[in-house]
Amino acid sequence: MLEARGLTVIHGGTTVLDRVSLTLPEGPYGLGLIGESGSGKTTLARCLLGLVAPARGTVLFDGADLGRMRRPQPFRRAVQIVVQDTEGSLDPRMRVGTAVAEVLRAHRMVPRGAEPARVAALLADVGLTAEHAARFPHQLSGGQRQRVAIARALALRPRFLVLDEPTSALDTTVQARILGLLGRLRAEHRLSCLLISHDLLVVEEFCERVAVLEHGRIVEEGPLTDVLRGPRHPATRRLRDAVPRLPAAPDASRDAPR
Repeated sequence: MLEARGLTVIHGGTTVLDRVSLTLPEGPYGLGLIGESGSGKTTLARCLLGLVAPARGTVLFDGADLGRMRRPQPFRRAVQIVVQDTEGSLDPRMRVGTAVAEVLRAHRMVPRGAEPARVAALLADVGLTAEHAARFPHQLSGGQRQRVAIARALALRPRFLVLDEPTSALDTTVQARILGLLGRLRAEHRLSCLLISHDLLVVEEFCERVAVLEHGRIVEEGPLTDVLRGPRHPATRRLRDAVPRLPAAPDASRDAPR
């Protein structure tokens, strides 16, 4: 279990996160974190990964305080991230197969002689071939680069994935394929996923529960269907109303923010 308790982050005197608490149970499970740009979504993700130290609050992994771990290696393997900017996260001078093998080597996941076979298996798991392993990132499409990023995250056999806007840079058709791929992998690998997005349609496809972040605070949280049918907070309504496909919510909910 990955849990945030009362996380507060302050940058330059500005409170970026304000007493945020979240729980990610064992998977397969999807929690959507939605909010407008600047609401603190990525900062929260970095806190959960141990990349940003909170001013107050704790991150717990299997009941242990991340800030006090003497040996964080098991946590580093168990919690991985797939970012929005795959082009920036992949070394342009490194072939795809080498990039995935580097992760295996750094964490000593397989004997060196077994690396090529494991890389091929990981690429096949995300719908790529051995031919893609020999390519450089610029020789791949956006969807293919995202698949490489997912394969690299899966290389460590994680239990939790943080998906930070993983499809926002892709066109609608490719976005649907990547979401379908993530859904399959979530079930097969029993992954617990935190999906960060500003798009409720993306969250609707992938998550069982949703939390809404505004100005660094969670203003609404609940089962996805409940939040979609009757959002109580204005921030949720704004995000919901931006999606034409979703039916309008009852007007009575407008005056009952959490």
